[in-house]
Amino acid sequence: MDTLAALIAVSLNAGTPLLLAAIGLLINERAGVVNLGAEGIMLVAAVAGFACALHFGGSGAGTALAFGAGALTGAAMAALFGLLAIYLNTNQYATGLAFALLGVGLSAFVGEGFVGQNLAAPAKGVPGLEDLPVVGKAFFSHHWGVYLAMAMTALAAWWLFRTRSGLTLRAIGESPESAHALGYKVRAIRLAAVAVGGAFCGMAGAYLSTVYTPMWVEGMVAGRGWIALALTAFATWRPGRVVVGAYLFGAVTMLQFHLQGLGVQVPAQFLSMLPYLACILVLVLISRNPQWIRLNMPASLGKPFTPNA
Repeated sequence: MDTLAALIAVSLNAGTPLLLAAIGLLINERAGVVNLGAEGIMLVAAVAGFACALHFGGSGAGTALAFGAGALTGAAMAALFGLLAIYLNTNQYATGLAFALLGVGLSAFVGEGFVGQNLAAPAKGVPGLEDLPVVGKAFFSHHWGVYLAMAMTALAAWWLFRTRSGLTLRAIGESPESAHALGYKVRAIRLAAVAVGGAFCGMAGAYLSTVYTPMWVEGMVAGRGWIALALTAFATWRPGRVVVGAYLFGAVTMLQFHLQGLGVQVPAQFLSMLPYLACILVLVLISRNPQWIRLNMPASLGKPFTPNA
């Protein structure tokens, strides 16, 4: 039971940045915009969050400020992407890839002076609950960022499916022409959705550099932005399924260390490939039913919109 509790705990920790980034990308895609720049946005936000935590301290208010810095950085980068893709009608896929590459280079340049520096380990655990047998270690021994991600996911799901503004966003993702005919400012709403999605990705990056591994390492996002993009398709654009997918991939990521600890004789390189192999396998399986994907996918996903008047 202790081993199971430990596996659940590390899975929740590893799945949190995936959950934050995937929910942000889901909001983008529900509005009809595909942002392939998540990897680069997370990297730049990670170095911004780390720099903020290093200046103000890596625990308590310092971590909160780091999350805020990551969110603002992510929102700014995503808004720039949105201006290009939404208002100038550049190709969303090519622009997103450009931002992914930009983020890799920019984060390496900005973070060069932070390499080798560490933050103090942040305080973790829910007082009074973390000492419970098994359950406490599994669910109540985490940093507050884990619970923040869960709360924001629930809030995003409620907003998308239970509010008028969420319905408007989803309507724009289905038929921007109809929404425009009803008087909605389609491009402005899409830009706002992209900025909010970028803020989520930014918080994911800040979590990685200040909580998950409280240090800055070049390229530390390590493909999580791409996995988060795949998660939105895996979850068929449903927040609840994103939660399951994020923690499932978190478990697969951490499984390699548990197998090595148990003495399983498998090459370390193969174990490191597990999360990405799982991602490819899931995408292959859901692609076997393209009609089901089309029924769930926003109809205007990736398609530019230019108002006639």
